[in-house]
Amino acid sequence: MAKLVAFLVVATLLSLIVARIWQRLGRRRRGEFIDNYLYRQFLDQRLAARRPELMPDQREQVFSGLRDYFHLCNTARQRMVAMPSPTTASEGIKRAWRLACAREQIDPKKPERLPRLFALDAALLIAGGFVYQLDCMAAGRAGTGYCASHIGCGGGCSGDSGSADSDGGSGDGGGGGCGGD
Repeated sequence: MAKLVAFLVVATLLSLIVARIWQRLGRRRRGEFIDNYLYRQFLDQRLAARRPELMPDQREQVFSGLRDYFHLCNTARQRMVAMPSPTTASEGIKRAWRLACAREQIDPKKPERLPRLFALDAALLIAGGFVYQLDCMAAGRAGTGYCASHIGCGGGCSGDSGSADSDGGSGDGGGGGCGGD
């Protein structure tokens, strides 16, 4: 009986290890697919028609941002990752912030710059786009843009609600919202 229990324990552990390796390989394959996808070939004409003001190099920046977003989704596994266009600091946008910061080696609580995905609309001067500001007080005075502190970056946060999930972001499991988000 003891041998059977030991065998079952070892078999279960080996199954868990194999499943974990399989998941990592799957994420790696999806990451390679994301990197190698021909965005320009399949999406450039549509984007040019929808946003004729964007030059080819600017459309390439959009594709890089899209690539970043797909990588964030892949890293988050089955958890929700929102595009930086929601106006509220939902858990999906907070996760996107933490993962984008981690991907670009930015401290999510004290960033010196915005991650590309959060800076793209401003960089491309997208009319009606979502413009995030690191200096939230200046953004408030100007009445323009979205304060990045609402998604957990710091810079004016009065608190941190944290997060219970572990998604490879800031490393402390936090990042959360500010001031009761």
